[in-house]
Amino acid sequence: MSGEKRVRDTRTVRDYIRTIVDFPHEGILFRDVTTLFADARGFRMAVDQLLNPYAGERIDKVVGLEARGFILGGAVAHQLSVGFVPIRKKGKLPGAVLSEAYVLEYGEAVVEIHQDALKPGDRALVVDDLLATGGTAAAGIRLCERLGAQVIGCAFVIELPDLGGRALLEDLGHEVHALTTFEGA
Repeated sequence: MSGEKRVRDTRTVRDYIRTIVDFPHEGILFRDVTTLFADARGFRMAVDQLLNPYAGERIDKVVGLEARGFILGGAVAHQLSVGFVPIRKKGKLPGAVLSEAYVLEYGEAVVEIHQDALKPGDRALVVDDLLATGGTAAAGIRLCERLGAQVIGCAFVIELPDLGGRALLEDLGHEVHALTTFEGA
């Protein structure tokens, strides 16, 4: 390496996210985090930045929302040396579960958590890739709280501020941390 000048990489998490036009429907700009996950540096950066606001906080469990929240949440839990708890779509968990319904743009969905996944007093960090309307995250928070856990924060890679998810979660009394925002839906 003698004589070579090292160039500083100034990319941000946002630079690793690709936009796919008209997916899954015409008029949608889909923010694809698989390109972030596929790049070792980008993925490490995202995990580190998701953790950063919670440095020094006691966290007992990381709760990941299906499906990309599993990828991020698992990595965050590993870095913290704590357990990981999945919140899944209805019918996907094998044990006794608690269910929580929430409203979608066109209908309703249900997410579930194992009844023994969290203990009263556990301090949980909720993690997902995207905060849009906040419906899934709010349902996940309610499940954690029904088990007696305290949600200490909600961390996302992307926030779509025009869809109001941050306001919903903050109105429920929860701190929201997002690594980047994309205007529009």
